[in-house]
Amino acid sequence: MTDLHARADGAATGAGDRSRPRAALPALCATQITSWGIVYYAFPVLNPEITARTGWSASATTAAFSLALIVSALAGIRVGRILDQRGPRLVMTAGSVLGALSLVTVATAPNLAIFYAGWTLAGLAMASTFYQPAFAALTRWWAPDHVRALTIVTLAGGLASTVFAPLTAVLADHVGWRNTYLLLAAVLAAVTVPSHALALRGTWPKAPRASTHGAVGTEAVARSRTFWLLAAAFTLSAFAMYAVVVALVPLLLDRGYTTTQAAWALGLGGAGQTLGRTLYATLARRTGTTARTVILLALGGATTAAFAIVPGPYAILVALSVTAGMVRGNLTLLQATAVTDRWGITHYGRLSGLLTAPASTAAALAPFAGAALAAPFGGYPHLFAALALVSGLASLIAGATTPRRACGSNGSCSERARRRAAPRPPAAPSGGAAVRSDRCPAAADGFRGLRLGRVGVKRTPADPL
Repeated sequence: MTDLHARADGAATGAGDRSRPRAALPALCATQITSWGIVYYAFPVLNPEITARTGWSASATTAAFSLALIVSALAGIRVGRILDQRGPRLVMTAGSVLGALSLVTVATAPNLAIFYAGWTLAGLAMASTFYQPAFAALTRWWAPDHVRALTIVTLAGGLASTVFAPLTAVLADHVGWRNTYLLLAAVLAAVTVPSHALALRGTWPKAPRASTHGAVGTEAVARSRTFWLLAAAFTLSAFAMYAVVVALVPLLLDRGYTTTQAAWALGLGGAGQTLGRTLYATLARRTGTTARTVILLALGGATTAAFAIVPGPYAILVALSVTAGMVRGNLTLLQATAVTDRWGITHYGRLSGLLTAPASTAAALAPFAGAALAAPFGGYPHLFAALALVSGLASLIAGATTPRRACGSNGSCSERARRRAAPRPPAAPSGGAAVRSDRCPAAADGFRGLRLGRVGVKRTPADPL
């Protein structure tokens, strides 16, 4: 497989080292820590002081933050198209500038209207600087070794809260929330703007040339049953996962644990998330795409059900939190590779934006929905049980997310697809056997002459469906 990708025109697929800007990977590690830490994780730390100093309700300020997440999800679709065509440099540099401006707007907002406007701009910045554009860049530049690059960046991103949540708290204690946001905006601009502008200057490789059926199928992918089932599975999973993260502290408080114990349990779950990401590459090598998706979504439901059932002791609940974090860490990489594993890298940015938009929206709404449903459901344990069922449903749906035409980038096809697309054999000569065709259906679209079972044959690239 690697041999097939690493051919002479490897730069066109991202496999050629010459097409990779050497500084891109370390730069994206630094900018993901900074962008997530400042634009995302600073808000939960500062929100209590924001409400106390301004008199705005916590629900109103949190709604502004959720608005940013929804804007990010919707804008991500358009951003994905631009990434496919032009690459990440302009998008991520502009997003960094916009992120700094949005925080200045938030910091100086005299009323809720301006506060909401600032977070709307922050949503656009999130779409342009968070994981989606970074994943698009790494997938195009590093394919077929992109899983390793994605893992490295997400490991760095997992440190964002570790670095910036304490820093934000210290700054807020000394200079207040407004000045804290102004200082963080300056840090964001100083780190991310030059990093994106200078480190992402490499040539943007052309996407692999799509085959005839791939060129048509790429448009059809976004409307296909498989794509929408996958989007539904990820949306349900995201809703359950983010509702669990926000509801974990209230669950533990209801069971008699202290705020400090609950906070440590949640924080150690974040450590588990980082640990889980180190294991994804091994999991990917040993499981198929659909099986991996089903397993991880089911494990998410299992850990949520365990929280609902197990009241203690505290050490077991901490272990559950770490395990749930490991699953969440793997789910981040599962979603990052979902498009390439099924449809290739040609239109990764666009398809990834479409795939993640409903999941990101669900993640934005989950905290409110979870808090609102806890009382009607009879308490947080019952809420967790319901969320476990939601994850279970996502796992069942994921079982149907194998593309019907399973032609891989190495020219291999499923036996079912090969039989369906293979031409009828000509009539056998008198007394002779029928001529048997074992050519993959992709042969007509860039794989002519490649027969099943032959490895390392030079081929013309094609966009797999």
